Amino acid sequence: MKRTLFSYPYILWMALFILAPMLFIVYHAFFENGRWTMEYIKAAFEDAVYFKVLLRSIMLAFEGTLLCLLLGYPTAYMLSTMKKSTAALLSVFFILPMWMNFLLRTYAWQVLLGSSGIISRILSFFGFSDVLLLHTEGAVLLGTVYNFLPFMILPIYTVLIKLDKSHIEAANDLGADGITTFFKVVFPLSMPGVISGITMVFIPAITTFAISRLLGGGKYRLYGDLIEQKIVSDGDLGLGSVLSLILLVLVLISIVIMQKAEKTAGSEGGTLW
Repeated sequence: MKRTLFSYPYILWMALFILAPMLFIVYHAFFENGRWTMEYIKAAFEDAVYFKVLLRSIMLAFEGTLLCLLLGYPTAYMLSTMKKSTAALLSVFFILPMWMNFLLRTYAWQVLLGSSGIISRILSFFGFSDVLLLHTEGAVLLGTVYNFLPFMILPIYTVLIKLDKSHIEAANDLGADGITTFFKVVFPLSMPGVISGITMVFIPAITTFAISRLLGGGKYRLYGDLIEQKIVSDGDLGLGSVLSLILLVLVLISIVIMQKAEKTAGSEGGTLW
């Protein structure tokens, strides 16, 4: 009984900051002035603009997740092959930016990619003075990868350092070369970390709006921007709540798929957590 007392603050926190906002969204999505309505649902599905923005957000999240995986896996693999002291020191360079506020990190890239930023100056020095870096799709994708890359590296690294080295030695004894050993042994066994990394990157990437607002300059609008506009700027709580529910359902579906994939990877490659 005494131990359960420690859970009460957490339960209160969840009720106030998770359950209450969810009920608030559901209420405004289906009720207008206390009366049941389906008009907001119809408006959300009848306007093709909302679907295009949602599809754009999904594609950006997919591209960002793929880039994070392509950059994060080799980085995590190299860290796992180093001495623990060296790997710990290098890991600080990935963790340290996360100590800074998310918006401040994004503002920093806004300065770097601006017309008077150091990157534009370097390009101008080499004759590329007309290259537009800020307020483009590439800038939004860059900000996404930069902010979420550590969430891909750390889960994969955690799994790789726990790998049973005897599996790799057995593959080498059986005549497998380095590439075959990696794709047949190392990569399958590290799939739980890969799935965790994909989940930790894809979910926040599909819901973000600060990155597109700061680095896209309003020219590259994502689904989060659309929700923020409807609720904050337009004051349309009903339609904004419906759009939020659509995004929530999509996120829940993604989480279920990732969990099933992680269980499959764990059963096939060995549970290493």
